[in-house]
Amino acid sequence: MGGVGRLRPAPGTWGSALVLPLAWLGPGPCMLAAVLFTLAGVLAVGRLPRAQSDPPWVVVDEAAGQSLALAALAPQAGLLWVLAAFLLFRFFDILKPPPVRWADRRDGPVWVMLDDVLAGALAAAVLAIARSVL
Repeated sequence: MGGVGRLRPAPGTWGSALVLPLAWLGPGPCMLAAVLFTLAGVLAVGRLPRAQSDPPWVVVDEAAGQSLALAALAPQAGLLWVLAAFLLFRFFDILKPPPVRWADRRDGPVWVMLDDVLAGALAAAVLAIARSVL
């Protein structure tokens, strides 16, 4: 992710912010990015020593989850919707409600990625409901 994970404070927030411009490409590219980030993350995290299975400087998992949240937006989403997607994803990623917490407590590269993908899915669900109501 170009060293973004080394930025302080809150490297996960920086990793999430990095992919926000994808929102203006539309849902399809955001979904594709989520899948590609997830696959790349599973491979990359699998190469780390077990003691470093989820270091804070690895932010590809945040990029995957944030991309999934952005996929719930309309192609012409305005800045407020993108900000809502960002804040909702970070909320679910930090708070870790079930099932995010369940995935976060497991070991292995798939689980490192899955907790953020689930946080992104929760954010996407809230955004989809909000879009249908508003």
